[in-house]
This record gives sequence, C-alpha cells and structure tokens, in this order.
Amino acid sequence: MAALKILVIPGSLRTGSFNARLAAAAVKELALLDVEVTLISLADYPLPIYDGDLEAKSGVPANAVNLKRMIGAHHGVLIVSPEYNSSVPPLLKNAIDWVTRVRDRDESFGQVFRERAFALAAASDGKFGGLRLLMALRQILALGCGATVIPKQVALSFADQAFDEMDRLRHPADASLLKATLRQLIATAQQTMI
Repeated sequence: MAALKILVIPGSLRTGSFNARLAAAAVKELALLDVEVTLISLADYPLPIYDGDLEAKSGVPANAVNLKRMIGAHHGVLIVSPEYNSSVPPLLKNAIDWVTRVRDRDESFGQVFRERAFALAAASDGKFGGLRLLMALRQILALGCGATVIPKQVALSFADQAFDEMDRLRHPADASLLKATLRQLIATAQQTMI
C-alpha cells in the first residue's frame, strides 16, 4: 500500500507566527507517526483577490491550479490558521475560494475538498486559542466545500507562552491534544485510500 500523505498549510505568513510554529510542531509529530508529510507556505501560491469577472476574463490563476494539485496529491490536510476579527484570515479564505474554482477534466468544482480528510488547528495569544476561527473555517470547509473535517481540533491558547526554546509545545495537555488530532486525521485519511 502507498504511504499516507498529509499536507500541512499554515494560514499565516507573518514572521514569528504562532500558527507557523504550531504547524512546524505538527510536522514533527506527523513524521514520528510514520506518514509522508509536506509543509507548504501560501506565499508560494500568490493569488489575486477572487473576482468572478477576473476568472471569466483570464481563467483560474496557475497558482490556484498548483495549490489544488498539491492538495490533491495528499490524503489528508491540516490547516493551522490565525483568527482575524473572529473569523478566517483573508489569505486563507481567498486561497480556498480560488481552489474551489479549479476543475480538471471530469471533475466538479471543489471536488478536491470532498475527497480528503481535513483537520483544523489555531494558535492565539488570547484565552480562546482561535476557537471562533475554527468554527468559521469548519463551516466553510464542511458546508461550503463538502469536506470531511474531523471532530478533533486544536485551539492553542496563550500561544506566546506555549512553546519552549526548541519550539516544542511546553504543556503536556497541548502536546497530547495535537497528537490525538493528528492520529484522528490519519485514521480518517486512511479511509480515503481504500
């Protein structure tokens, strides 16, 4: 059987981002769980703000196609994102919107979302740990895109104090939740391989 492949997408480009640090911690854990893991940056897939007129005039940008194919090359996806104004940051939402417009021959719009498992995580220096973002993103992916989003999720509170000097999660409960979430993602993603 082919190796299980998990894609990790941080929803932040900010230098020193707590979410990028949490994504890196997840990559280390996934490697220990014996899966092939790929970490990408949305900076490598720059996209204009979604505009139906632009799509009609110029088609779907190549970076949206490339991002869709990157997602499609994996069985599961972990999105680790900051919370902006109690919701999804524009960088991530715009990427999702464009990817839903990509369709290869004999595919429907957004099919790539419906054929893989998704897990969600957020980190915030506040007490809610990005929980409002997680609810909004779950709605977009599950209801809007038809994706399977696993029940477990990580809302890392007080992220400014959550990492040690080696960028490991300092608190055992946080580390345990991350591991449990990744295990559930793997178990759900394995079902897509059948």
